[in-house]
Amino acid sequence: MEKDTKNYLIQLTYASSVGFAMVLAIFGSLLIGTWLDRKFGTGNKLTLLFFIVGIAVGLQNIYVIIKKNFPDEGEDVQRRIKIEPHRKRPPPKKA
Repeated sequence: MEKDTKNYLIQLTYASSVGFAMVLAIFGSLLIGTWLDRKFGTGNKLTLLFFIVGIAVGLQNIYVIIKKNFPDEGEDVQRRIKIEPHRKRPPPKKA
């Protein structure tokens, strides 16, 4: 398998796991909040609190996955733009 194809498949696998990480964090925290509400009899206060915490943790998981598996290509893109033939400046006109 070519290196580019392999890298593409690996990135696709990580991208598909992003949604799973978000859903797992939210529903896991909802279950914990609901269980604690029943145990302590606090209404829905802990469920709401844990729901908000689950969203925050899910977004943090997405951020970590993206930063870890999709490196910043800023320098590489700048280098490629500089070597493109249509980006070169024309020679200066003689005065």
